Amino acid sequence: MNVSPLAPEAFPELPAVAGVELRTFAAGLRYHGRPDLFLATMPDATTVGGVFTKSQCASATVDWCRSIIASGTARAVVCNAGNANAFTGVAGVASVQAEVNTLGESLNIDPNQIYVASTGVIGEPLDDDAMKTSLGELGAAPIATWQSAATAITTTDTFIKGASASLAGGNVVGIAKGSGMIAPNMATMLGFVFTDLAVTASACQTAIAQATQASFNKITVDSDTSTSDTVLLFATAQAGNDPIDGPEHREWAAFSAAVFEVCLDLAHQIVRDGEGATKFIEVQVNGATSDEAAETIARSIADSPLVKTALAAEDANWGRVVMAIGKAGAPADRDLVDIWIGDEQITSAGQVHAGYSEDRANAHLQGDEILVRVELGLGEGSSSIWTCDLTHGYIEINAGYRS
Repeated sequence: MNVSPLAPEAFPELPAVAGVELRTFAAGLRYHGRPDLFLATMPDATTVGGVFTKSQCASATVDWCRSIIASGTARAVVCNAGNANAFTGVAGVASVQAEVNTLGESLNIDPNQIYVASTGVIGEPLDDDAMKTSLGELGAAPIATWQSAATAITTTDTFIKGASASLAGGNVVGIAKGSGMIAPNMATMLGFVFTDLAVTASACQTAIAQATQASFNKITVDSDTSTSDTVLLFATAQAGNDPIDGPEHREWAAFSAAVFEVCLDLAHQIVRDGEGATKFIEVQVNGATSDEAAETIARSIADSPLVKTALAAEDANWGRVVMAIGKAGAPADRDLVDIWIGDEQITSAGQVHAGYSEDRANAHLQGDEILVRVELGLGEGSSSIWTCDLTHGYIEINAGYRS
């Protein structure tokens, strides 16, 4: 596949995170000639927080992570690409158990401190032998780079995704994958965030939950929520700081801001890699009766195939935005709604704005960074959702995904 036209110029230079060792393997689970299995190992003091898909058909790996995360401790995370290990019944459960048992023996650690993620085709049993062969030979696997790790977790991604933030005494680094089946709760996406700071498990959980809600849960490519979505935050406690234990800690604001910065950067990269995307779109809704109502309307606009195809065609067909506002189900008054595309005001008081120029609106749509703004005039609620356009490329990618 061609690299998305919205891709960053290059993969960023990411700092090391003390205590984190990366390895990648070419296990041949679906892909060949590239790494498709990622492993990060961490020291004994590592804490963890995580959020997972709300799908009622969650994968065996998600079930495993949910079952162990209450301990708040971690020693490793492993992720494969090409096979989601979802809707695989008892075989899927057995695959996860074989994976953590193999790793536990290789690393001499408790399998209940090994987090597992999978992404790829749903409904196909995992090749346990290939997985165990790779993970059983850790001594032969050299230490990997962030770039190799980010590559190993990709499926239909056209570019690899990484981000970092620095704060006094430590770093926060994240990698993610995602391109299609992207919608809230959380998107088809996986995200692994690491810091060398000492952070309690409860503080990790709070930080990653808050960051996810304001980043990964604010993106959509196609309105479809995956079976496998997982975001994990690991803190290795190697920086020597007084452990950050929650919002009352003096370092909390800087730490939580850094986690959010990394997550938002990764979330935006996922949208920029939306399957077939040519436009990065922010849908901003203000003046709603509540933030929740604003998000409902913004999501209705961002998920609409009619809106997304119009923006792909660089056509300011704003009637489709009106449609999406009206169908959302949140409070809206037709005669108060004002709509902008970029800086061009389109509607006012329930009709076309007197100074509206379709040529100016279309000129904004010719760029690859699009803003659609709605003012409802009902209250103080606001929300932004980030999405992309819908092109024929989306059909081509998904029609041939298993071929």
